[in-house]
Amino acid sequence: MNMPIENRAARDAYYRRIAGRQLTPLWEAMSALVPERPRSPAVPHLWSYDAIRPWLMESGDLITAREAVRRVLILENPGLAGTSAITPALYAGLQLILPGEVAPSHRHTQTALRLIVEGDGAYTAVDGERVTMRPGDFIITPSWTWHDHGNDTDQPVVWLDGLDIPLVRFLDCGFAENYPHETQPLIRAEGDAAARYGANMLPVDHVAAPGAAPIFSYPYARSREALVRLAADAPADPWLGHKMQYVNPATGGPAMPTMGTFLQLLPAAFATRPYRSTDGAVFHCIEGGGECRIGDVTLAFAPRDTFVVPGWATHAFRVRERTILFSYSDRPVQRALCLWREERLA
Repeated sequence: MNMPIENRAARDAYYRRIAGRQLTPLWEAMSALVPERPRSPAVPHLWSYDAIRPWLMESGDLITAREAVRRVLILENPGLAGTSAITPALYAGLQLILPGEVAPSHRHTQTALRLIVEGDGAYTAVDGERVTMRPGDFIITPSWTWHDHGNDTDQPVVWLDGLDIPLVRFLDCGFAENYPHETQPLIRAEGDAAARYGANMLPVDHVAAPGAAPIFSYPYARSREALVRLAADAPADPWLGHKMQYVNPATGGPAMPTMGTFLQLLPAAFATRPYRSTDGAVFHCIEGGGECRIGDVTLAFAPRDTFVVPGWATHAFRVRERTILFSYSDRPVQRALCLWREERLA
């Protein structure tokens, strides 16, 4: 039913009067504030590594890792222009460190992950322990831990950065601090954390606490071996293929409290059924290649490409050869708040 013109004019005049009191009518905003279903402003998009790499390498000629603190090209979602975000809750970027460089030590409340894309032998140091980085390795920088990166090899090293920057910004609880020296002192031998927490054992006096996993490196060789073995012995899930999540070995929960991380194997010539969930996800192709159909958009991906699937967007994969995908999302936050939902479609 159309509203009489005089009623509309009276309401508009009323809205103008209450606006001066910092008041606004809920009934005019109800459908946007309490929608029938999620309507993410993010859009599907793919970043081709082969297309981006020349720009990334050029940045190495323009600014040093020391000057930049972190030499990164942000992967910004076209639907979230100006926000430095790939989904409303997540950040992504490609970081370059050249031979002989050090990205200086600092810490911040934002939790970070690294997925090594190119180069073998550089290191990340976290709270006094170094770990050598190799392609496909997943590495954690927990909230408020000192961390620096260095490249003692003769080749450039690139990794995918994933952080919960938009979430921390929304909550307005971001802090950061620079270490007084370029690198932090090493107080433990490489592999110490893995020996303590990564062998299905825990120190006898360990007390589980909230936060990220006490290990900060998940080598790709071990994770890949587990997936390949699983694929050989069990049928693929029609919607997910063979998909596993990285966990905190001390609690069995997610490896990080704000970001869930996953590794997924899709057999050769496999096509998944349509699927959607409320957590927007960032995918990175480690091996293989194929297509991801997201609504009416089809993204063709190859090794080292990164793409984003917005929350509650129906998507399905089709691959030509055996394909392994790494992904991360804000699923742990949604689950902790009892908000996460998935739907497996026919």
